[in-house]
Amino acid sequence: MPQKEKSNPLSRRSFVHFSAAATAATALRFVTEPMLAWAEAGSAAKDAVLINANENPLGPCSAAREKISAMIPEGGRYQFNLTDELVQTVARLENLKPEYIGVFPGSAGPLHFAVLAYTSPTKSYVTADPSFEAGMHSAQVTGARVVKVGLTKTYAHDVKAMLAAAPDAGLFYICTPNNPTGTLTSHSDIEYLLENKPKGSIVLVDEAYIHFCDAESAVDLVKADKDLIVLRTFSKLYGMAGIRCGLAMGRPDLIAKIHDFGSWSAQPVTAIVAAIASLNEAGLVAERKRVNATIREETFQWLARNGYTYIPSQSNCFMLDAKRSAKNAAAAMATQNVVIGRGWPVMPNWVRITVGTRPEMEQFQAAFKKVMDGAVVGRVQSPPEDSSQNLDGVRVSSVLRG
Repeated sequence: MPQKEKSNPLSRRSFVHFSAAATAATALRFVTEPMLAWAEAGSAAKDAVLINANENPLGPCSAAREKISAMIPEGGRYQFNLTDELVQTVARLENLKPEYIGVFPGSAGPLHFAVLAYTSPTKSYVTADPSFEAGMHSAQVTGARVVKVGLTKTYAHDVKAMLAAAPDAGLFYICTPNNPTGTLTSHSDIEYLLENKPKGSIVLVDEAYIHFCDAESAVDLVKADKDLIVLRTFSKLYGMAGIRCGLAMGRPDLIAKIHDFGSWSAQPVTAIVAAIASLNEAGLVAERKRVNATIREETFQWLARNGYTYIPSQSNCFMLDAKRSAKNAAAAMATQNVVIGRGWPVMPNWVRITVGTRPEMEQFQAAFKKVMDGAVVGRVQSPPEDSSQNLDGVRVSSVLRG
């Protein structure tokens, strides 16, 4: 019986359209979470507690590690069929048609490509403040106005204020759970945004941290053919930050427009097999969600007992009031061999903390208490900079929460 011919992704979608837009895309230096995290932290000792980049200290699950090891001898082949297998696996689990799914090395690529595709000097990029900053950097290429809108009093995206602030919007970026606050924006708010957004604009929902919580995904809106793209990554709960695998889910025409600006026809085969194994590992998400939530809540209880102020999170990171500049707090923590996350200009005295292992969080607690008690101090060479305000060529408009 003849074997069924395996599909080739190159026959379904183009690699790169060599247009002026593609030229701009290739000139863009992607800004990612690790770049932002380590730009602030600098170097760290090998034995340092690293709770600065929203990584998962558990790493890939055992099944993923086994698949990576077994794949190494086959690394000399492109193996496009493996990418097809990942697409089929996601399609089955999410009840989506395969053509609604794009595969990338992480989710930073499709985030940047979406900004390139849907914003311009006349179509603004709209985001929350604070939120993940990477998309703002892509606006340097498109010349789009960046509109930053303060979160609500419950730290959700203020979708009504976002709509009011940018009637010229090309793309609304919604990160839920939000990076850095770990807080949720409701499904109903996303629906409201879709129903009231300017014609021709899209909503980009970044679900990098969705697996850590019980919130409803926006994938059902993809199935309903709405004007949105949902991003997922294996870098967080699945512990594959250094291995690189991510997804973009949306209507085929929306995904195709992202691929017009850039695509990887050949995926890292070790990442693909690790992703497939992770998705097929029964109980993995529930167990890792439980581990993260347990350690996070223990940390919150300790913070509360000691009178420290934090934002309750449903993710693997949270914001903590350090009562001093974020850079000074980070420098002081570094003297204790604990590397914490950066601050955001709109919250200059708050720092982002990644939830690590229980021993790591115990070391964090001891170090943070010393900093807050004044037993250790940090020294920085220069005052904190608002990197979002110093992006060459980016027009930034801010709308603060009342």
